[in-house]
Amino acid sequence: MRFIEEVVVDEFLPTYRSMLAEALRERGLTQSEVADLLGISQSAVSKYVHGEVERNDRLLAHRGLTELVDRIAEGLSDGEMSSVQALVETEVFVRELEQGGVLARLHEEAVPGLADHDGEFAVHDPDSKLRAAERTLSSVRRGLRVLENTSGFATLIPAVGSNLVQALPDAGGIDDVAAVPGRILDVKGRATIPGEPEFGVSEHVASVVLAARAAGSPARAALNVRYDESVVESLDAAGHTAVEFDAEAALEPAIADVLADGEADVVYQTGGMGVEPVVYLLGPDAVTVAEWARDIL
Repeated sequence: MRFIEEVVVDEFLPTYRSMLAEALRERGLTQSEVADLLGISQSAVSKYVHGEVERNDRLLAHRGLTELVDRIAEGLSDGEMSSVQALVETEVFVRELEQGGVLARLHEEAVPGLADHDGEFAVHDPDSKLRAAERTLSSVRRGLRVLENTSGFATLIPAVGSNLVQALPDAGGIDDVAAVPGRILDVKGRATIPGEPEFGVSEHVASVVLAARAAGSPARAALNVRYDESVVESLDAAGHTAVEFDAEAALEPAIADVLADGEADVVYQTGGMGVEPVVYLLGPDAVTVAEWARDIL
């Protein structure tokens, strides 16, 4: 059994990243600059550029992918395109390839009986619940990779640990929120992630994003980091709207109260009796909130 998301990870990502890394290096960017733009390590960039990863020939020959890589490389190198814009364009392109494009064909080849399946559920239907769940898990995985590759992220981890979560579009409870089992911990100065993301394994941070959504926030993802006045100031300086909530009050109503106007994307509390101070980043997806944390370091 193989999901189409595995085809994306195993076939598309290595090919796409290697093509983009090459295109950026050809435009004069250093390995360090390419690593920062792609959210990967310099050693990974070196492997991509020197052909040390296996690439899919059909994707390499895909005209649309070649044009996308050239457009994104040009935009990133001259500063006309942000990393977020590049991510959005790539995500849209991947969805198109999954819906009857080359990725759908590669998936059908990997699962021969899939092309002949005539049930009510269409595997390549982008609106199916299964696809929504896989996309959510994939988003959390990519967000975790951003955190793993962010130098200094361990300094933002509170004593109780961090968690990165993302809810399904129609989430009704904790079981509809994907997160890290356990917590992301600071182990000798490195962010240590105990396992692959799953649904229903976070109570605290999942409750925060659910409370935010219940209050009218469009956020689907959250990340908790340690509280420090300088952290909040850095987030303010980066254009975020931060509001404080009462650490002594019950979590859900306290967050719902401060998010009543729906404008804040950062909520924090400064501690209380037996309560560690903490900051929560609230965003549209796990990758975005992970990048917000990266950008304030």
